[in-house]
Amino acid sequence: MGFRQKRSLILLLMLGGLAFAPGSESAMEHRFIFFPERPLVATPALYDLAYEEVHFPAGDGTALHGWYLPGEPGKPLVLFCHGNAGNISHRLDNLRLLHRLGVSVFIFDYRGYGKSAGKASEEGTYSDARGARAWLQARGWPPERIVYFGRSLGASVALQLAVEHPPAGLVLETPFTSIAAMGRHHNPILYFALGWLLDARYDNLAKIVNIRTPLLIFQGDRDNIVPESMARNLFEAANEPKTWHLIPGADHNDTYDSGGEDYWSAWSTFLRKLAPAQ
Repeated sequence: MGFRQKRSLILLLMLGGLAFAPGSESAMEHRFIFFPERPLVATPALYDLAYEEVHFPAGDGTALHGWYLPGEPGKPLVLFCHGNAGNISHRLDNLRLLHRLGVSVFIFDYRGYGKSAGKASEEGTYSDARGARAWLQARGWPPERIVYFGRSLGASVALQLAVEHPPAGLVLETPFTSIAAMGRHHNPILYFALGWLLDARYDNLAKIVNIRTPLLIFQGDRDNIVPESMARNLFEAANEPKTWHLIPGADHNDTYDSGGEDYWSAWSTFLRKLAPAQ
C-alpha cells in the first residue's frame, strides 16, 4: 500500500465516525469545502481605496457584510464572489488591481465568513449572492451594467446567480466542474466512501449550458487545486460568446498576479466588448 493510499485509509477511519453523527453533512462540508475566517485583517483603506461598509440581508434574511468600492462614472460594476477560504479582507490585493480598471466593485462575505452571520452551505451561498444583487439593484445598478466575477468556489456562486438573473457578463476564474469531480480527482477512495455525506454539489457543468451572456474563463496551467481540464470542460460546454484565457505558470491562487498585463488586458477587452450593452 502506497503512502497516498495509507493516508486515505487513515482519513477514512478518522472520518467514518461522522457518518452517523447528528449534523454529519455539515461537519463534512466544513472539513472539506468551507474554510471561513472571522477576523478581518485589514480594509481597503490599506491601499487608500475609497469604500463603503455595507450590511445587507441575504435572500433568506441572514445578515451579511461587504464592501462597496465606487469606480469611474460610466464604468460597470463587478460583483465579486470570492473563494472558499478566509474572508473579504484576504482579497485586498486582488481588489486593488481590479479597481485599476476603473470599475466599481462590490465584494461580500458569505454567511459564516468575516462579519456575516450564519453558517455556510451551498444553498446559503446562493442566497447570499441573491441578497448582494438585490442590494445593488436597490442602489440603482441595473443588470446590464453588472459583471459577475467568481473565483474557485465563488465561480459556482456567480454561475448560479447568472442562471437566475443574467448579468451583462460573467467572469469565472479557476472554476471546477462539480464537487463530485473534485472529490474523485483529489481523493477517490475517500470520496467513494464518504462523498454521499456531502449535501453540496455545485454542479457547474450541468448549469453552464444555460448561460447566454458573454463569458470569460481564466485558468492557470499549473493549478494544483482545480485541474485545467475541468475549466476546459466548462468552456467547451458553454455557449457563445465565450473567451478562454490560459495563464502560463499560474497556480490556483496567483492567477491575477502571475498573469501580468496579459491578464488585465483580457479583462479590459472583455469589458470593452460589453460597453454597447451598458
